[in-house]
Amino acid sequence: MFPLLTIFAGAFVVGLSGAMAPGPVLTVTISETLKRGFKAGPLIVLGHAILEIFLLVLIAAGIGPLLQNPVATTVILWAGGLVLLWMGSQMLIKNRRMTEDAMNAKAAGSAYGPVLAGIVLSVSNPYWIIWWLTVGMGFVTQSLQFGIIGLLCFYVGHILADLAWYSLVSFSAAAGRRLCPPLVYRSIFVLCGSALVGLGCVFIVRAHALV
Repeated sequence: MFPLLTIFAGAFVVGLSGAMAPGPVLTVTISETLKRGFKAGPLIVLGHAILEIFLLVLIAAGIGPLLQNPVATTVILWAGGLVLLWMGSQMLIKNRRMTEDAMNAKAAGSAYGPVLAGIVLSVSNPYWIIWWLTVGMGFVTQSLQFGIIGLLCFYVGHILADLAWYSLVSFSAAAGRRLCPPLVYRSIFVLCGSALVGLGCVFIVRAHALV
């Protein structure tokens, strides 16, 4: 049970860190919320979740056996660990600027409904693709050691992080308030950045143990 909870918690922390990063999903969520109300945030996450469940099934079905190979596992864990270290260090080093960018994000219109917008914004985001090829694959590799239950723990933790953050964004925008006080926002960035660095070290240590 504890390893599954670890997978769930790790997926939630990493997913929350990625969701908080300023980008097109944040700005469109604000815009759609102003037009449609609170429901826009959860609906955008629904589109994102639909895309990711298909991707996760493809990875598990087509690449699953390959991930059991020690060499492939080592490479994936190293790559995921390095990306996590980079992401975490950037959140810590550029904390102030990232906070200012997020606080000053302007609403951007979307030609799609919120669900379709969640799909289009995800698949067109290079960061999303890189994340899944590195960090995502690392988590899938770890999760598959516990079968479908492990994979579900990873997916649920990852999606709940997106749902939690963008629901908060929608609620704040709908209520006409700022997303979050700068100090709180910066503190969350520091916590998430530190967690990413820690998880990156765990990935690398596990990869080293397989050599």
